[in-house]
Amino acid sequence: MIKNKNKKSGWNKWRRKYRFVVLNSETFEERFSISSSKFGFFTFFFGCAVFIITLTSLIISYSPVRELIPGYTSTNIRRQMVALNLLSDSLKNELNYRQQYVENIKNIINGGAIDTIGSTVKRTIALPKTIAANKISEDSLLRKNIEQEERFNFFGSTVQKNESINSLLFFVPVNGIITESFTPNSGHYGVDIVSKENAHIKSTLSGIVVLSSWTSGSGHVIAVQHKNGLLSIYKHNSVLLKTQGDLVQAGETIAIIGNSGKWSSGPHLHFELWLENKPLDPEHFVKF
Repeated sequence: MIKNKNKKSGWNKWRRKYRFVVLNSETFEERFSISSSKFGFFTFFFGCAVFIITLTSLIISYSPVRELIPGYTSTNIRRQMVALNLLSDSLKNELNYRQQYVENIKNIINGGAIDTIGSTVKRTIALPKTIAANKISEDSLLRKNIEQEERFNFFGSTVQKNESINSLLFFVPVNGIITESFTPNSGHYGVDIVSKENAHIKSTLSGIVVLSSWTSGSGHVIAVQHKNGLLSIYKHNSVLLKTQGDLVQAGETIAIIGNSGKWSSGPHLHFELWLENKPLDPEHFVKF
């Protein structure tokens, strides 16, 4: 019985009403008053706290105010991140494709194996049929800037369907006598031309120098990529007059004949023509 009385007295204290009065300090006139119990005050303030917390959460979740809070990213930034990720993937694929092309050039010069699988992967990727292709001004500006800044655009122009390689006018790289012809079965993918000492080696077509360096087997080597997909290679030079990235015209001097490299047995030029990783017989196109 004593416990029940204590419980009732405790509950009665929470239910006992109190009066809050606001008086004029001079006239003691009652201006405002409110009466409530402790339980009523607690319930009121608890409800106000829940309402404020709920309202704040809704404002942060469904209004632009959340972008002002540290830790939240704006919608525009998220869209830009997605666009940059897509662009980086495209650039990565293009970089891998061009790196494989350069490796093939080095393999051609060094007489190694050629990877024809990696060079075709880019063209065999299946794309979704329902891909969006809407043009936007930002994409056009970015594409224009990249095209202007590129120096090594190896694949910007290929042989047209109605254009024959035989119709091209090839410049003679050096005047001389052919001592060994094109014999791919024995690993000789070009022609050897003996000429006079210090003869000038000239580019057979206009193009861009993609390789200008030294190799142990071929000595001083220079390679020129032409806009129609052809690649010309000049080996065993004594001096290279052009560097990688230089633009050259047909008939322009690019090197001096020599006897460099362990595969050379005397002063001569080893000249090769390649089209899409396939060797061509230079005598079919150049009138030596």
